[in-house]
Amino acid sequence: MPELPEVEALKDFLAEHLVGHEIVRVLPVAVSVLKTYDPPLSAVEGREVTAVRRHGKFLDLETAGGLHLVTHLARAGWLHWRDRLPDGPPRPGKGPLALRVALETGEGFDLTEAGTQKRLAVHLVRDPRDVDGVARLGPDPLAPDFDEDRFTALLAGERRQLKGALRDQSLIAGVGNAYSDEILHAARMSPFKLAASLTAPETHTLYEALRTTLTDAVERSRGVAAGHLKAEKKTGLRVHGRTGEPCPVCGDTIREVSFSDSSLQYCPTCQTGGKPLADRRMSKLLK
Repeated sequence: MPELPEVEALKDFLAEHLVGHEIVRVLPVAVSVLKTYDPPLSAVEGREVTAVRRHGKFLDLETAGGLHLVTHLARAGWLHWRDRLPDGPPRPGKGPLALRVALETGEGFDLTEAGTQKRLAVHLVRDPRDVDGVARLGPDPLAPDFDEDRFTALLAGERRQLKGALRDQSLIAGVGNAYSDEILHAARMSPFKLAASLTAPETHTLYEALRTTLTDAVERSRGVAAGHLKAEKKTGLRVHGRTGEPCPVCGDTIREVSFSDSSLQYCPTCQTGGKPLADRRMSKLLK
């Protein structure tokens, strides 16, 4: 799933390629992709893109007159820029193409989604906060006002494990499965540690790991073309998706905990005192 650093890079890429240009056509291909019907999707056609913004993992194309085309790429969605779009409308079918946006220049982009679980979402709204997912977002961890005091206040009283707390979009916007693993590895903390149990020094360490991990990932992604962002993300990850490989810090074997629809990766030596974690469903350390 694209997370804050990749969506931030997509925002910058689209701002460079879209702002000042007119949207001449928006063509939904998959019936599942469009989540709003008022205003109709055709209302954005003929409007100039005036800004591109990011809200957590949401992309927001603002157009003249105040309409916003807001997209969430979900787990298997992606954006593909086309220097020249194919002639004629795309044909509905069983392929990955979900929606096409065409500019007056003949350029544009396709939104695609792999797999059978169609969760990619496009909204046309008058205010981004009209999208429920945007309205529920917590603070952006890279915002200038997201200081350590604010982070401490967010975690105070949180009885959840750190992994779940970091992924909660209503608590902190933009961090998902991959970067929560990376942040916890950088902080040398167990994903199962309770957020409320953190001491002041531990909270400081986690805050620094959060900001540094995300900032470094954004910098690695900056200037990378949209089509290469997935590969850039993978090469920059130190533990997530690297089960069985040596930890780049200590050399121990990276381990995994599997869930019904996802998994987490961690280093026992760096994060859990050398003890491998049990399956999440057991909710305890192996003895």
